[in-house]
Amino acid sequence: MAACVLCRRVPRLRYLSGFRKEFTQAQHAPVKQQDETDDHEGEKEVLQHQEPSPQGEYRLYYNPSSYQHLAWNSVTSGSQTDNDEDDQCLSTLAPSFWQQSNRYSVSCSRRLSSSKNTLLKLAFDKDSEREMPSVSSYNRKPTPPEVKVDTRAFMKCRPEYASMTPDFSQQLHPIEWEEALMVLKKVAVLKGSMKPSDVSEFLVKLSCLHQDKMSLLRSDQRFVILLRYSVEHLRFLTQPQLLEVLQSFVWLGLPSNHTVLGLYEAELSRRANHMSLHQLLLAADLWRNIGRQVPQFLQHLYDTVRLNLGQIGVPELVQLLYIIGEGRQCPTDLIHPVEKLLICHLQQLYPEEVGAVCLGLFKSQTSVSEEAVTQIVDKAHSFVKEMSDFAMVNVLKFLRFSYLLHKPWLQAIAEEVPRRAHRISVQGLMHVALTCSALHYHDENILKAIAERVPSLAPYCRSKDSCKLLWAFGTLGFPPVKSPSFYPSLIEALNNRKAEFQRYPEHLLTGLLGLAFVSKFPEDLITLALSPEFVNLATKSTQLELKKDLFTLDETVALELPHWSGPRLSSELKEEVVEMLWKLAQSTVCQKPEVQEAESALQDLLGGEEFVCKRMILPHTRSIDLEVHLDSNGQPIPVNPTPHTVTPSPNNSTTRFPSHQGWRRLNLEVTLTDNLLAQLINTKNTTEPLTSPPTFKPTSPRRVKHEEGGRLFDTGLDLTSDIIETLAKPSIMGSAPQNTKGTVKLAIQVSSRNHYCYHSQQLLGLHVLKRRHLKLAGYTVVELSHQEWFSMLRKSRTEKLAYLHCKIYDSLP
Repeated sequence: MAACVLCRRVPRLRYLSGFRKEFTQAQHAPVKQQDETDDHEGEKEVLQHQEPSPQGEYRLYYNPSSYQHLAWNSVTSGSQTDNDEDDQCLSTLAPSFWQQSNRYSVSCSRRLSSSKNTLLKLAFDKDSEREMPSVSSYNRKPTPPEVKVDTRAFMKCRPEYASMTPDFSQQLHPIEWEEALMVLKKVAVLKGSMKPSDVSEFLVKLSCLHQDKMSLLRSDQRFVILLRYSVEHLRFLTQPQLLEVLQSFVWLGLPSNHTVLGLYEAELSRRANHMSLHQLLLAADLWRNIGRQVPQFLQHLYDTVRLNLGQIGVPELVQLLYIIGEGRQCPTDLIHPVEKLLICHLQQLYPEEVGAVCLGLFKSQTSVSEEAVTQIVDKAHSFVKEMSDFAMVNVLKFLRFSYLLHKPWLQAIAEEVPRRAHRISVQGLMHVALTCSALHYHDENILKAIAERVPSLAPYCRSKDSCKLLWAFGTLGFPPVKSPSFYPSLIEALNNRKAEFQRYPEHLLTGLLGLAFVSKFPEDLITLALSPEFVNLATKSTQLELKKDLFTLDETVALELPHWSGPRLSSELKEEVVEMLWKLAQSTVCQKPEVQEAESALQDLLGGEEFVCKRMILPHTRSIDLEVHLDSNGQPIPVNPTPHTVTPSPNNSTTRFPSHQGWRRLNLEVTLTDNLLAQLINTKNTTEPLTSPPTFKPTSPRRVKHEEGGRLFDTGLDLTSDIIETLAKPSIMGSAPQNTKGTVKLAIQVSSRNHYCYHSQQLLGLHVLKRRHLKLAGYTVVELSHQEWFSMLRKSRTEKLAYLHCKIYDSLP
C-alpha cells in the first residue's frame, strides 16, 4: 500500500509545482489593465464621416471612449459603474482539455512546512498588495447618495433566476471576528487532514465576516493556508461545493488577478462538459462578480448553449445575454440563434428584462437585424413608464449602437427624461445626451432637463462623463445662455480631474471639441491639450486616432483665439494629418454623385475646370468644398491650379467651351438651335421649323430671382429673354483681373441631411464650427441644401445651371 500511495502522489506534485510556478509568475507580472476599445461600439475617432445610406449621405458619430474599471461586485448594486459599456475584456478564446483527476491521492501535512508556509504567505501578501479595494469601496468615484441604481433588477422578475445567479441582496448569518478566529484555529489544527467538505465549509463561513474585517482576514497566515488547501482539494470538490467556494470568493473580496482564481478557472473549464446549463450560467455570473475575465470558460458555456437551444427559455436567454454583454463578445455563429430566440420570447419579457437584453447586446456590440431592433424597442416603448431609469437608459444605449432613430420611443423619452432627471445618475444622463447626439435628435425638453440637473452632479463626474456631456451638447448646439451654469460646472470638473487625462487623453479632446462647437475656449485646458507632453502621449495611441482631433483643436485656436501665445502643433504633424484627411476625402466624399454633379455643373456654368476647385478649404473641418472666386464685377476668376481639358457633352455640341491658355477665358456664345430650345422648354422637338435661330449677345451678369422666368424650377420652363440672357455667358468676361483686390471667395457646400439635427434646420456642431471658420477665413458660404439639390439632380441640365446661377449671384453682397 505504501508503494501505491507513493506512486499516486506524483501527479499531485506536478499539479502543485505548476501552482507554485504560477505564483512566481504572478509576483513578477504586471497587472493587466482593461482599457477600452472604441465603442465598439465602429466608432474610431471623435469626428468622422461614415459611409452613407443609399442617398450617398454621411454621418458624424462619436467615439465611445471610456475607462477601465476595477472589478465589480454585486454587493455594490447601488453603483452604475459595473454596467459601463467600456469595460474591456480579453477576447482570446481557446479550448481547454479534459484532464483525468486522481481521486486517490493522499495529502500530507509535512509538505506544508513552516518555511514553505511563510513563503506562501509572502506570495499571497504580494498579491494582496495589488488587490482591489474591498467590496465596500469598489467605486473609484463617489456616487451621489440620493441616486440608487439596482443594476441586476431583472433577476428579481422570475424565481427561475435563483438557480443561475447568486443572491447578493443580503449576507446570511454574518459572523463577528471572534467566530472567524475560531474557524482559523480549526484550519491550523486540521491542516493536511482537512477534507474537501471542510475546505468548502470554512471558506463559506469566513465569507460571512463583516466587510470591515475582510482585509484583516486576508492578511492572516491561516487564511492563506486555507486557500492553499482549497487548491489541494480542488479536484475533489463536488460541483455544488465548487460553486459555493467560488461564491465565497466574491464575498471575501479576492482580487481578480489572484493566482488561486486561475486554478479554479482551469478546473471549471475542465468540468464544463459535465455541468448543467444553469450551473454554467451561475459560474459565469460568479466570475463576473469577482471581476475576472474568463474567455475560455465562456467559450464552454457558448458551446453548451449551441447544443441545448431547446432548453433555453426566457430567464436562460436573458441571463445568457447578460453574460454575453459582460464578456464583451458574442460568438458570430451564436448571433443568429440568439436573435431568433429573442424574437420568439420577446412578448414575454418584463420591462427590466428588456433593459438587460438591450444592455447585453450593446456591451457585446452584437448587431442584430433592423427588424429585430425595431421590435425590441417597440416592446420597450409599450411599457416605458414602467421601466426603471436604468433599463430606460440601456434601451437608449442599444439605439445608439444600432443607429436606429425610433421616433415613438424618442418622443416618449422626451416626456420621461424631464420627469425623471432629478433621480437619474450622472452616468445615465450622459448616456441619454450621447444617444441624442448620435441620432442627431435635438429636443429642448431633454437637453434643458439634463442641463439643469448636471451642475449639482458635476463634482461626481468622471472626466469621461463631463467630456461626453460637453460633446453631446456641443454637437446638438445647446447655447450657453440657456443654462448659464451647465458649461462652467463641467469645465470646473475637468480642471479638477486633469490627472485622469494622462491615462485617457481622448476624453480631454472630446470635451474641448464639444466646447469649441459652442465657442467656449477654456485656455488652461487647451494649453494642456496642445502641450508637447500631451501631444506626444495622444499621438502614441495605437487604438485611437487622436491626431485628427488635435489638428481640429489647433486650427480652431489659430482662427478663434488670435491672441493665443500658448503651444501649437508642429508643422510636420499638421501636414501628416492634412494628407491623411485628403486621402480619406478623395475616396469618400469626393466620389459622391451629388458632389460630382455639382462640380460638373459649376464648371459648365463658369466656363471650365479652372474656375472650380474641389478641395478641403479648411482641412481641420474634415470635409470638402467647391471653391469659386469672383471679382468685384461678379466675373469668375481662375482658382484651380491644375485644370484639365473639358470634353464637350455630345448633347451640347453647339456650345463652345473655353480653352485654357494662360488662365485666359475666351468669350462664350450660345447659339439657340431648335433642339436646344426644345430642351429648354422641356418639350419634344417641334415638327414645324422655327425662325432662324438668333445669336444672342448677352450683357453683364445679373441675378435671377426664383420668381422670374415663370416655372423655372418646375417640370416646365417658360423661356424669357431674361433667362436666355442669364444662361448665356457674358461676352464681356475677358481675361481674369491681375490683382485680386475685391475678390469674393465662395465656399460652395453640398450639404447632407446628416449635417443637421433630425427634422430641423439646425446644423450640428462641427458644421456650425466650419461655417464660422470659413467666415473668419474670408469666405462666403453658399449651400446647396439637400432638400433643393437632391431634387434638382432629377431635372434637366439647364435647370441645374439656372439654380446654381441663382445660388451664386444671390450670395454676393
